[in-house]
Amino acid sequence: MAVLELYTEYNRVWIPDADHVWKSAEITRDFQSGDKVLELLLEDGTEHHYPVDPSKPQLPPLRNPDILVGENDLTALSYLHEPAVLHNLKVRFVESRIIYTYCGIILVAVNPYKQLPIYGDAIIHAYSGQNMGDMDPHIFAVAEEAYKQMARNHKNQSIIVSGESGAGKTVSARYAMRYFAVVSKSGSKTRVEDKVLASNPVTEAIGNAKTTRNDNSSRFGKYTEISFDRRYCIIGANMRTYLLEKSRVVFQADNERNYHIFYQMCSCAHLPEFKTLRLCNADKFSYTCMGGNTTIEGVDDKKDMEETQRTFSMLGLKEDFQADVFKVLAAILHLGNVEIRSAGDDKSLIAPNDPHLAVFCELLGVAAGELVRWLCHRKIVLVAETVVKPLPRKRAVNARDALAKQIYAHLFDCIINRINTALQVPGKQHAFIGVLDIYGFETFNINSFEQFCINYANEKLQQQFNLHVFKLEQEEYMKEDIPWTLIDFYDNQPVIDLIEAKMGIFELLDEECLFPQGTDHSWLQKLHNYLDANPLYEKPRLSNEAFVIQHFADKVEYQCTGFLEKNRDALYEELIETMRVSQVISVLPTKVFRFSVKVRAARPPLKPTNKQLRTSVGNKFRSSLSLLMETLNATTPHYVRCIKPNDEKLPFEYDSGRVVQQLRACGVLETIRISAQSYPSRWTYIEFYSRYSILMTHQEAELTDKKQTCKNVLQRLIQDSNQYKFGRTKIFFRAGQVAYLEKLRLDRLRGACVTIQKHVRGWSQRRKYLAMRSAAIILQQYIRGKRTVRKAVNPTTLKQGWAALVIQRHWRGYHMRQIYRVVRLASITIQSFTRGWLARKRYRKMLKEHKALVIQKYARAWLARRRFQTMRRLVLNVQLSYRVQQLRKKIEEQVINYAACRKQPGLHVLSLSLSLSLSERSESDTSLHNPKSVFHRILESNQREQKESHGVQVEGLKLKVDHLQNENSKLQNLFQEKSNVNESIRQEVSRLSSENSVCCHIVHFAMMLDARCENILKQTSNVIPRDYLGMLEYKREDELRLIQNIILGIDLKPKGVVVNMIPNLPAFLLFMCVRHADYLNDEAKIKSLMSAIIGGIKKVIMSYVKDFELLSFWLSNTYQMINCLKQYSGEEEFLKQSTPRQKKNCLQNFDLSEYRQILSDLAIHIYHQFISVMEKTLTPAIVPGMLEHESLQGISSMKPTGFRKRSNSLYEETETYTISSILQQLTGFHSTMTHHSMDPGLVKQAVKQLFFLVGAATLNNIMLRKDMCSCRKGMQIRCNISYLEEWLKEKELQSSNAMDTLRPLAQAAWLLQVNKSTDEDASEIIEKCTELHPVQIIKILNSYTPIDDFEKRVSSSFVRKVQSLLQDHDGSAQLMLDTDYRFQVMFPFCSSTQALELLQVPNSLHLDFLTRI
Repeated sequence: MAVLELYTEYNRVWIPDADHVWKSAEITRDFQSGDKVLELLLEDGTEHHYPVDPSKPQLPPLRNPDILVGENDLTALSYLHEPAVLHNLKVRFVESRIIYTYCGIILVAVNPYKQLPIYGDAIIHAYSGQNMGDMDPHIFAVAEEAYKQMARNHKNQSIIVSGESGAGKTVSARYAMRYFAVVSKSGSKTRVEDKVLASNPVTEAIGNAKTTRNDNSSRFGKYTEISFDRRYCIIGANMRTYLLEKSRVVFQADNERNYHIFYQMCSCAHLPEFKTLRLCNADKFSYTCMGGNTTIEGVDDKKDMEETQRTFSMLGLKEDFQADVFKVLAAILHLGNVEIRSAGDDKSLIAPNDPHLAVFCELLGVAAGELVRWLCHRKIVLVAETVVKPLPRKRAVNARDALAKQIYAHLFDCIINRINTALQVPGKQHAFIGVLDIYGFETFNINSFEQFCINYANEKLQQQFNLHVFKLEQEEYMKEDIPWTLIDFYDNQPVIDLIEAKMGIFELLDEECLFPQGTDHSWLQKLHNYLDANPLYEKPRLSNEAFVIQHFADKVEYQCTGFLEKNRDALYEELIETMRVSQVISVLPTKVFRFSVKVRAARPPLKPTNKQLRTSVGNKFRSSLSLLMETLNATTPHYVRCIKPNDEKLPFEYDSGRVVQQLRACGVLETIRISAQSYPSRWTYIEFYSRYSILMTHQEAELTDKKQTCKNVLQRLIQDSNQYKFGRTKIFFRAGQVAYLEKLRLDRLRGACVTIQKHVRGWSQRRKYLAMRSAAIILQQYIRGKRTVRKAVNPTTLKQGWAALVIQRHWRGYHMRQIYRVVRLASITIQSFTRGWLARKRYRKMLKEHKALVIQKYARAWLARRRFQTMRRLVLNVQLSYRVQQLRKKIEEQVINYAACRKQPGLHVLSLSLSLSLSERSESDTSLHNPKSVFHRILESNQREQKESHGVQVEGLKLKVDHLQNENSKLQNLFQEKSNVNESIRQEVSRLSSENSVCCHIVHFAMMLDARCENILKQTSNVIPRDYLGMLEYKREDELRLIQNIILGIDLKPKGVVVNMIPNLPAFLLFMCVRHADYLNDEAKIKSLMSAIIGGIKKVIMSYVKDFELLSFWLSNTYQMINCLKQYSGEEEFLKQSTPRQKKNCLQNFDLSEYRQILSDLAIHIYHQFISVMEKTLTPAIVPGMLEHESLQGISSMKPTGFRKRSNSLYEETETYTISSILQQLTGFHSTMTHHSMDPGLVKQAVKQLFFLVGAATLNNIMLRKDMCSCRKGMQIRCNISYLEEWLKEKELQSSNAMDTLRPLAQAAWLLQVNKSTDEDASEIIEKCTELHPVQIIKILNSYTPIDDFEKRVSSSFVRKVQSLLQDHDGSAQLMLDTDYRFQVMFPFCSSTQALELLQVPNSLHLDFLTRI
């Protein structure tokens, strides 16, 4: 799109202004090619015609849309030019009270001349670990970036802090060093971080002074190298100084002071340690009263002296060294009061009885005569003789002042060397970060040698800066795969060559210094002769004692007076020899008056013919500057440009003229110019898609590839492809294109608003019209009816009307009665059917219940008979077994008796008698009928019958024995099974007894059977049940195994033991061991066991300090152990909820309250470590989830950003956190704690602590991120808070008061959304925001940033109104909430219902050496 097309109506431009540099105006008519004027409307309402040359139209710069004003990075502006930068800084500084702003790689710091609460340790920790650009601009962000790049790239870093005097360079450098000292704590006993910070008060005392521009102006350049080891902890530091302003020792302008140390010493002149210095008030010394006022408002020199002495001691500089330093400083003051009188035209003298001369010689231990002689005389060495020549008073005073300057300069170097020695500690330096605090470009009414050197140094630094910016731009283009085109940028090498090249200014100055008769005018004439052809060198028209150099920032006119003297820095050799004998100076660690130091120059200067001449000041400065540039080129630089907003030192007052002068001088505008030549505006594809999705068509919005969608939209909206480039992750825009897109977006939104307003207004008007039409119709009806009634009223009509009414009344009554009867009949019919249906339903239900009862009766009877038969079979089996045993005993007795009978002789006699009787009978028979055969036959038959009967009996007995043996084996197996389920038999018997209470004889029989079974089981089983006492016995030598297996064992994992067992099982097992030791009344054993338990828990916690589950597990068990010691202590307050058995199991012999206290302390330690682990896990997700993630779809708060892009881009492979991530983390924590049976009160305390962290971290981030202070972001925050509240309700944790910790965050979100314009709004803010500190409310109001042009900024008057209302409110002055704050943890007593006697020791713990008692 052509630039001329942007100059349309309603767009705004910047036009030059004498008072404010630039002022805004609005275009009232579209500019057409060929127009000679641009019609404008100024902000005060006046019309203005801006002249334009039609042949070469030079139009005024366009103004950025309001949405882009106040951005953190100036490179985010669509139009990059001087007025845009100036206005953006003004809006941020004056309206938002923000002093830091990025400009590409530069941090612009505007001095507020007021203490701000943005430098505390909480702020440091908030910036620590953050990516640059994620937070608001800050000096801490630059320091963190340097520290992170050093650790990541293993490369040295430099922070270059520059600016005018009074711009805040020293304070910025001090805060950067403080940041490194805080974030890189080494933990060593040397406390090197404190020493590094302690060096600042000392160097400020001896190197800073009050000037007309600054009360604490650094009068020297300082480069501090902070050394780090491989763990990136500070191990030391080293300082290099540049160009100390020695002339300030002997001369100060009006309203200026000498170095602070002199006034500090004079304020302490009455102290005993300073009595020997013979000091008095500062206004009594010539060197300290030249400027007039010797005090500074708000500065106590006496307290500063105490701080200086304290830091001297902290740095290890002993009191004798301090005393020598103070002697030298006091001697300089007395030397300045030595009166030199004129003794003629070319002679001078000093009174021998001068008191200050005597004090000077006494303090330094030098001869007064020699000093007086060589102050007033000079030795000239000729070829043949040596001549002593007297000096006139003016040259003698110069010699005195030169001596004072030389003494102070070398004392300064000595102190710096001693500080460097004190800051060196053992250890190898791995990397360093250098902090350069150096003067910025200076131009005064009278510029001399010091300003020339300062501006020369800034030329070198600017050249290095330009090359670095150019290099970064090239790297950015290459990384995004965009073709690199050469950018024309200002190269100040010609200016540097003019100063330092051969036959340049420095070389001509050194050459002139070689001539004894050389003067400033002769040197100036040489400059005119040699450099007149150089376009960067000019000869002033109105002055013969000056020359002009065109620097990169501005033209500067230098007065040549004093150049030679300051460059020579001459001090007569005789005075040097006189001072060498000083006893005070000789004890200093470096010889003050040794001039044989050789420094390599930046460029080889012209070699002097006299080798004894010393190196010039300019040559030394060039050499030291060359070394500095080599150091900076070998490091990665980071730039801080300090700006002085006004010369009156008024807080938050903005002088545009002074600011723009410094912006031109410090390279900020050059950075803007380089960026504007290429593609300054850079958006990620996601940001572009989110911001300009409103410009997409339906077909483009339906594409899934957002990157391709962005390309299609841009190609359609901007026809010229040279106005943008597509990178790998970003889109690059030319200057003005983002403003054009914003204009299209605003036009689309304005059109949508007009459409919505049109339809709403049409609907509203139609609604009003219809309401009015309806009202008119009703009125017409009533009026027409009234007229008709009036016309129709007469007696006949009234009678007819009355009769009609009577007829209607009777008819309606009759009709209603008929309807009533029908309805009543129908109701009765419905009721009868309904009641019948309900009765039948109840009958069927009763019938079903009766049948169920019958079935239950028979089922229960069948079950009872079945159980009875089972018991009867059991009893019969038992009886059978018993009878079998008795029968076996009888058989054995019969067998024994039978065997005994066969052995008895009586049977043989009986058989013989029987046989004799038989034989007698047989004989008698035989005598009758063959008596012998008859006898034998009878005997045989008897024997056979007897044998058969015995055989049958034996076979029967054998069968019975076999049957009994089988039955006996079965019974034994049954007894064995019954012995294993003895407990189940008891439960079954008890259940049967309860269910069959009516059958008393069955119960009695079951009890008898149970008793008989127990007797049988006791006889047939070796298992003997015991009544356990809830104690575990172990041997003394097994104590280590006990602790190892329960506490220290690697198998003891929360998910290994707890899942299938009691979660707090280790605590119960250990307490059961403690009970046994108490039962034995063994004091040594119980002490040893408790100490081992505590030591074991400590050891496992220290070994697994980051294991969340193990910490949760042992926190729960330690808490349970404390509860057990309380519950079984026997104290009445802990026995209220205990069972009788638990009361019986209380400890009997020992009071373990001391161990309870130790365990409580240990539990507190575990709790804090447990919280720390959870916080460390949760912290990375808080800010992205609560602030950056847009949980409300369709409400986008993205805005264009500048060079400092966010490192967590969606195209990088980093985890994206949402509010769901936070809830998942909280759910995981809660489930783990619940899984480990942690006490609910303890869980609530932990959740409350986590919610406090979420609220504090989110609120702190809001305070440090201006881009998060918008209405839409407030909606997102309140939505996320509601999600957290729902989570609490889901987990039933509302009583934890966790939501109370989110009140400050909720009020901040409400403050972002509420209207902020009227006095009523201010009063409502004061009333509602009770949890926010006043400084936080003001910070949010100042940082409020509209996302669209339809939102309004918070006016300064409204902020002042709120401030006035907040004056009566007490509140902390701290801007940040302390995220490390811990609520006091409480361990409430909770009685356990677990019966110790029922606990069993699992085999997985390998505790077989324990015995249950």
